[in-house]
Amino acid sequence: MYLKIKLFIKRNYSPAFRPADGLLLLVSVILFHSCGKDEEKSFKNLISAEKAIGYSPVYIDNLVNAAAAYYPEIDQIKPLISDGADVYTIIYKTMLDGKAIEASGLMCVPQAAGKYPVICFQNGTNTVDAYAPSNFPLNTQYQMIEIIASLGYVVLIPDYPGFGASAEKPHPYLIRELTVRAVTDMIRAAKEAGGSLIKEIEADNLLAFIGYSQGGWATMALHKAVETEYGNEFELAGSVCGAGPYDIKYLFSSMINTEVYPMPVYIGYIVNAYSYYKQFTNPVTDILNEPYATTLASLYNGRLDFSQINSQLTTSVPSLINSSFLTGFDTDVHYESVRNAMVLNSIAPWHTTKPLYLIHGGNDTQVNPQVTDYFYDRLIEAGSSPLTVKKEILPGLDHGDAAVPAIVKGLIFINDLMKGAR
Repeated sequence: MYLKIKLFIKRNYSPAFRPADGLLLLVSVILFHSCGKDEEKSFKNLISAEKAIGYSPVYIDNLVNAAAAYYPEIDQIKPLISDGADVYTIIYKTMLDGKAIEASGLMCVPQAAGKYPVICFQNGTNTVDAYAPSNFPLNTQYQMIEIIASLGYVVLIPDYPGFGASAEKPHPYLIRELTVRAVTDMIRAAKEAGGSLIKEIEADNLLAFIGYSQGGWATMALHKAVETEYGNEFELAGSVCGAGPYDIKYLFSSMINTEVYPMPVYIGYIVNAYSYYKQFTNPVTDILNEPYATTLASLYNGRLDFSQINSQLTTSVPSLINSSFLTGFDTDVHYESVRNAMVLNSIAPWHTTKPLYLIHGGNDTQVNPQVTDYFYDRLIEAGSSPLTVKKEILPGLDHGDAAVPAIVKGLIFINDLMKGAR
């Protein structure tokens, strides 16, 4: 704008400057200013979109071949690849705990111009900001999701609040409302980016969700929210939920009703997030023993990984958890706010009419597969059809081992849904 005005003055100024010329100059400046404002696109959610990396079809082919050497099931995706893919980091506006924040994630698009349906991938539990999708797009696990754009989709991978652009905030781990708000705002931002900051690409209203572990829980929450609350805004094709803690109270009980739990990082993550975001009113010392209660918040600082946090806690449940909490969690009125918080952030079963695929490893030692069995049964009891809701338990697989098979099966399921919907 400054350059346009400067050039106009230079071309029209003369020593014999008259009052009428001044009026002409003023009108011209106003016109230039108005044009400039029209040219600047105003977005409700989107702040920025910057290209992070591009993958050629040859690179994608080589990546799939390399991954298939370890996970042969990935070969099933290969015939579906039809293009290269570009990966963008997007920053967008959302709300966290009643305050406006900037959040971030990855938006992956085909290299060919067009309007494409959206697949939104919710990643599993993470405690390290450097490993967030927008900070580490070359992470092989994320790459395998990013290249799904080459099948003809806009693929979104949210960082979640507490990572990336919002790393200064504690992550609201397994807090349903805050998670749903952040992810749906990212979808809105992606629709704004298409055709504007990312030229010749548009995000369609047709949408599917997929996720594993924490991402499986987030996907279930999003599936329900979009189906029951945002049906006028998004067209939900279906969702795939892998090994998610859909019933948090049920899962938490299974974690603490044992002598040894191998991943205390999960217990601490729930307690820390629920305490910080005031999901319950009890002090942390009501739940955890010392020294763990005092040091808890310092462990979830975005720098320590699972093993480092586990080493600062203990796998011995009686040593980690307050004895009064162990005996009173289910019934004692003193812990009612803790129970209520876990119920509030769980997903209440409902009658879904949108295709839903639940997958879980049969030997999962971190998220008990009974959580999926129990939730599936309650979905059917709520009126959902077994023809709409599919459940698969992968025999002999632990939590980490089941992740890739679950995601591959899920992506093929979603691709079939999308083809049927187009």
